[in-house]
Amino acid sequence: MEIHSAKISDVKAIHALISSYAERDRMLFCPMADIYEKLQTFSVAEADGNVVGCCALEVIWSNLAEIKSLAVDETQKEKGIGRMLVTAAIEQAVRLGVPKVFALTLEPDFFEKLGFEIVEKETLPMKVWSDCAKCPKQQNCDEIAVVKNISTEV
Repeated sequence: MEIHSAKISDVKAIHALISSYAERDRMLFCPMADIYEKLQTFSVAEADGNVVGCCALEVIWSNLAEIKSLAVDETQKEKGIGRMLVTAAIEQAVRLGVPKVFALTLEPDFFEKLGFEIVEKETLPMKVWSDCAKCPKQQNCDEIAVVKNISTEV
C-alpha cells in the first residue's frame, strides 16, 4: 500500500470513489472538473497499481484545514486505508503549519479513534461562511463536525 499525492492519471479513479459514496448519500458529489481544479489537495492510496482510496486536505484559513472527500473502495474496507489517508493529511497540515484540522462526516466514530473531537459546526465559522452557504444540504445537514488540534504534532 502506498499513499502519494494525486496525479492527473488518478482523477477518474478519485471521481469514481467519491461518486460511489455520493450515490448512497454518504458524501456530496464532486464534479470531475472540481477534482482537476483541486487535484493538488488530494492524496491517494494505491494497491497493486490501482487507486483504492482518496482524501483531500484543503486549507480554509490561517489556522484551519479541512479533510475532505475521504473515500475507500468498498472491497478494501477494514485494512486501515482510511486511517493512513487521514494520517497523511494531518502530516501535510503539520508541514504547512496549520494548527487545526476538521472534517464534516457521517462517521464520527472513525475520526474519534484518530483523536478528533466532536464540535458544533458553528465553531467553524470560516467553513460555514465559505462552503456550507452553497451546499445543497445546507438546511438539512446531517454531517457531524470533528476537530483535531495538531499544533503539537510533528
